[in-house]
Amino acid sequence: MTSNPKTLLERYQPYRHLVEPGFWIFNYCLSAALDSTIVLLDFDRAHLAVVPWHAQVWEWSSHLVLLALVPVVIAFERRVPLHLETLRRNLPIHALATVAYSVAHVLAMVGLRKLAYASQGEHYDFGNWPHELFYEYLKDWRSYVGVLAVLLTYRLLLLRLQGEARLLDAPDDGPAVEPIERPERFLVRKLGKEFLVAANDIEILQASGNYVNLRVRGREYPLRATMAGIEPRLDPARFVRVHRSYMVNLDCLAEIEPLETGDARLLMRDGTKVPCSRRYRAALRK
Repeated sequence: MTSNPKTLLERYQPYRHLVEPGFWIFNYCLSAALDSTIVLLDFDRAHLAVVPWHAQVWEWSSHLVLLALVPVVIAFERRVPLHLETLRRNLPIHALATVAYSVAHVLAMVGLRKLAYASQGEHYDFGNWPHELFYEYLKDWRSYVGVLAVLLTYRLLLLRLQGEARLLDAPDDGPAVEPIERPERFLVRKLGKEFLVAANDIEILQASGNYVNLRVRGREYPLRATMAGIEPRLDPARFVRVHRSYMVNLDCLAEIEPLETGDARLLMRDGTKVPCSRRYRAALRK
């Protein structure tokens, strides 16, 4: 028996934890180096004197703080997601967040510059604070939007490679061929193609932010839903909630390992381990 060839996404996954931070680090460091050079060239063209390391400190302090703020923006977007259903409600929140982002950037940046200058026996003066804060904000809101744009584009690309599941809609005319409230199949769209996944083939369901990941034969397909919303639509004789973030297909369950804490660890037939909290152990036994 030959195994299915790995998809592009499956080949990428082992390197994902290196590529994602590496992308941001490379881009911000490259930008800092280029901007430092541009500042020196601008001073030279204007025939103005500048200490070279001053220009380096100005640009690197700014870019290093912006780099440190990237995971903060990503985490905030997870809590306040931006997609079509929430755009009108959450966009004003992100607009306000750009102000906090800019203030944090300026305060940390000025602090780094003061430390760098003090190490050389010099004093750093940021200038007129209201004027400079406004000047920095005009740049920072674009940086904030840029991070979100890259994040959302990257996420969309992953979804296209991974495939996104959705519930089948009721037909426009005539009765449904299967019960809509308890679907027997899910429609998966992947790279412009559509195919059906049988509900009984789903091995594990895992909540992940605004999605529930459907694990089918070692591959995951995100469904835009909540665990509370999808649970009543699955066969309760086959699918059991074992954790606030997990449901399992009992046909795919191989072993239950009790833990001293009162929780349990579930071993699926494919070797995947799933946590089971004590709150759901009694229901699992039944």
